[in-house]
Amino acid sequence: MKKVAIVTDTTACIPQEQVEKYDIEVVPVEFIFGEKVYRDGIDMSPTEFYARLRQSKRLPTTSGSLPGPFLEAYGKASQRAASILCITLPSKLSGMFNSARMAKEMAQKALPDVEIEVLDCGTAAAAQGLIVLAAARAAAQGKNLTEVVETTRGVMQRVNLFATLDTLYYLVKGGRVPKAAALASSLLKIKPIFTINGGDAHPVTNARTMAGAIKRISKIMGQKVIKGQPLHVV
Repeated sequence: MKKVAIVTDTTACIPQEQVEKYDIEVVPVEFIFGEKVYRDGIDMSPTEFYARLRQSKRLPTTSGSLPGPFLEAYGKASQRAASILCITLPSKLSGMFNSARMAKEMAQKALPDVEIEVLDCGTAAAAQGLIVLAAARAAAQGKNLTEVVETTRGVMQRVNLFATLDTLYYLVKGGRVPKAAALASSLLKIKPIFTINGGDAHPVTNARTMAGAIKRISKIMGQKVIKGQPLHVV
């Protein structure tokens, strides 16, 4: 039996071969289109999701903070490890962290001999995935829970997420961006570049075109590189 098993959610965007290689338990995010609940990556692929999003008049919503899927994942992980580290989206961006914490409390009765730690990764998407994979590699090396958590926190301090959006339309519809800001962005044809740190999105700079935005992101990434240190880019 391993010392530590890793649990995360589908927003970490971890390739299936890596999930299988490190025995990572992945909890699917549940979202609602119309009146039907879908599980991310199981009932609907990302390609299908975005195709339907473009056609839908109403934005999908998440199904809320449900600890059940995390409790189920903890149960599966406990069959192959003495302790569990769960890494989720930031609590400021999603209810996944709270769901994982609630499941941890429930597991104290269901899995009394299993130590569980839940971490808010502070970032999202592939940056979260890099953090999860670092934790999984540490666990695969036989480190205990304290050591895996220490490794994970260290990577959290070094990982950077830079992103851009082709349109602010969906953020406006979701109430995350004022209409005036979106209108100005549209009129000026601005592609905002932002980062997510500590669970908050922070503006970095702007570009006029998507190609220009990607070029600027590449330049920013280059400035973050430490010569002689390993570099992982996704």
